[in-house]
Amino acid sequence: MDALVRELMPYVGRICGAIALDRGDDAMQETFIAVLRNLRTLREPAALHGWVRRIAVREAVRVARGGLEDSVDPTTLATSAVAPIDVATVVDVRSTLAGLAPEQRAILVLRDVEGLSEADAARFLGVAEGTVKSRLHRARSAFVGRWEP
Repeated sequence: MDALVRELMPYVGRICGAIALDRGDDAMQETFIAVLRNLRTLREPAALHGWVRRIAVREAVRVARGGLEDSVDPTTLATSAVAPIDVATVVDVRSTLAGLAPEQRAILVLRDVEGLSEADAARFLGVAEGTVKSRLHRARSAFVGRWEP
């Protein structure tokens, strides 16, 4: 289990952090609880990442709905990275994401971060492809409307 958690931690962290923002650690913890509790129900080991992604998105949206903090703490954004990052831009993006609904963050993560197609995102979320298109359009418009680089 230790090796599994170590392997999945960065992947789950990116998903949960982008959707649940300041509560990303809580969402990540809830994700791992669900993964470890239900691991024996995974029938196809090759589908592990997709299965974990589904759980992570669900938990991150659930945790984010529980309430978002109004302010962004830039100290929580510090990560070790190979390439230098512009912390101000990260804070701006994170602040902009905080103004979006958890469902909007989820669709942005699935399409723009994870690179899922509209059809795959629709299957993943259990909605029609047209719903994904409209949600994505509204989420991107809301992000651009709030973005102040």
